[in-house]
Amino acid sequence: MTTPKWLSQAYPPEGASAAEGIRNQLGRPELDLLTILVRESAQNSWDARVVPPAGPVEYGIDMWTVGPAHAGAWRELLLDGAPSRVETFPLRETLGRGPVRVLAVSDRGTRGLGGPTRADDAVGPDRDFVSFIRNIGEPRDTALGGGTYGFGKGIFYLLSRAGTVLVHSRTRTASGSYETRLIGCTLWNSYVAAERDGDRRYTGRHWWGDTSGEVVEPLVDRDAESIAQRLGLRRFDSEETGTTVVVIDPNLDDLTPAATADYLAETITWHLWPKMISTGGNPPAMRFSVTCDGLEHNVPDPRETRPLNMFVAAYETMAGSNGSDLQCLKPKRHLGRLGLVKRIMPPLEPSRAARMLDIENLIHHVCLMRPAELVVTYRPGPKPPSVNQGYAGVFRADESMDEIYAKAEPPTHDAWNPQSLERPESTFVGTTFRRINDALEGLLSLGGVARPGASNVALGAASSLFSGLVGGAWGIGGSTSYSKPGSTVTRASTAKEEEENETPPPSRPAPAGAPATAGTADSEDLRDLQQPSMGATPGSGHGAPRRRPRVQYVGDAYYDDRGAASVLVQEFRLPAPGPQRVRIDLAVTLPGTGGRETDPPLGASMPVLIGWEDSADRLYAPEDCVIEGGESVWRALVRPAPDTMTEITIKVEAVKGS
Repeated sequence: MTTPKWLSQAYPPEGASAAEGIRNQLGRPELDLLTILVRESAQNSWDARVVPPAGPVEYGIDMWTVGPAHAGAWRELLLDGAPSRVETFPLRETLGRGPVRVLAVSDRGTRGLGGPTRADDAVGPDRDFVSFIRNIGEPRDTALGGGTYGFGKGIFYLLSRAGTVLVHSRTRTASGSYETRLIGCTLWNSYVAAERDGDRRYTGRHWWGDTSGEVVEPLVDRDAESIAQRLGLRRFDSEETGTTVVVIDPNLDDLTPAATADYLAETITWHLWPKMISTGGNPPAMRFSVTCDGLEHNVPDPRETRPLNMFVAAYETMAGSNGSDLQCLKPKRHLGRLGLVKRIMPPLEPSRAARMLDIENLIHHVCLMRPAELVVTYRPGPKPPSVNQGYAGVFRADESMDEIYAKAEPPTHDAWNPQSLERPESTFVGTTFRRINDALEGLLSLGGVARPGASNVALGAASSLFSGLVGGAWGIGGSTSYSKPGSTVTRASTAKEEEENETPPPSRPAPAGAPATAGTADSEDLRDLQQPSMGATPGSGHGAPRRRPRVQYVGDAYYDDRGAASVLVQEFRLPAPGPQRVRIDLAVTLPGTGGRETDPPLGASMPVLIGWEDSADRLYAPEDCVIEGGESVWRALVRPAPDTMTEITIKVEAVKGS
């Protein structure tokens, strides 16, 4: 059995790259190291997928502390032949100071690192091993791939405090058999070492493996599998191919391991969601997992996660008949396709992963991607006129333009920089941004259509500046009283109010909890609607004074999420005791005029009552709802009309016989 050892690279007479230069090839990216790790490693995995695929590419990130059963093997095997100075080879300190923490990025359903193991033998197209282990800056050989010049692999070394990774891979050989490979690599700093023949310069690159030949070779097959087992690495199944890169002592910044796992899981969703969704009846292209010390950490579903669900909707718009083609007219070229969606939505509570993308409490971004459908960046557009409105877009470059957009990217692939290109290529990228801006201006045009004979006033965007138009006062019937909430009204009832108070009782309602038809509500985005039971009516003796039904609003209306829908919520109480029937009056208010639109213009929509929600979050049908008066807070849920201000008036009437 071959025993692995370290071998340090001395400068050859013809020169070589210093480790510092390789580590610095990513430049000074704006994204943090963990985010770059997800982006770059996932691109590598996608570019290495088996074609034709047998299923989705499996991509996983696992973190753990090396346990007592394997810790001895790590110190024994990974220090043999290593340089003696800690400043030259920091892995010595890492393995000597206590428990060893590792982070492994793995993929399955990929080719693995195949081809020749020596750079001077890699003359054919199959050279994955030398491209990842030996060489730097090789051009991509995957058509429409995500990567460009292979600099992204440097992130593994940057993330390791010891600058050290282990690479465990399984691949198919030219003969069709399987081969397992295991090798270690360190990138740190160049240095000068005093030797018997005098001082000698070293590049700071070190390899760990089979040192019996003139270059360090990976351990293969039984030797690789045996050493991997001693180190506690996950083994490959009999016909499984792929690669695992183990980062030793990862830099987690200020995060705990568990918090890091959650952050990585969310980062995966933000940057790789196009690979997570099923489109056109096809399953997702990739499957993702994150674990920490053996515990699974959920990777959010982009279809169920706000605001990423808006980008999924924009992607589907882009890929469907409602998407638009962007063109450059001079020189003439098809640039790609764009999809946009706009929604009323509550303000966001940005997470760490969202803030890393400069996304705060408002979505006004277009996701840029190349044909590989890996997120390049979220490009901000003009902010909507309301904090309760947002939009999302997806632009996918045309396949014929892929090389041009790829050349506009920095090594971290997280931007398109037209200034880095020559004409006409810079014109194409610059025109892309102008065409996107033109589409966004059209999306945010808020001109409305008034009814014949009405004032030609545009419908304004729903805005928190006009929160007084969506409730907040308390009242009786359709009128509003500004006396103290909870007080009784002493004025005489109008004839209309007396008529409402004498309305016959409703038909017998369904038992509490039974589903009911939602009417015009969007039942796909909300819970099943119910009709409330009448409940017991508190007795009130004949001739005893009683309080008339009234509505007491609780605060201003606000936007909230209900499933995949954003709704307008108005909280209220019915302070008078006894069963009472509630209904709602909805209108669109025209800013600056005080006018109300209760009938929509041709082709326009109006607000819709979705239902009534009680204090236990049960949702009841919008029509013929009877509520027992008291101190409980109820909520009216309204689906607002886009680009409008909604006026809500809640009306109440006593149930006859109460």
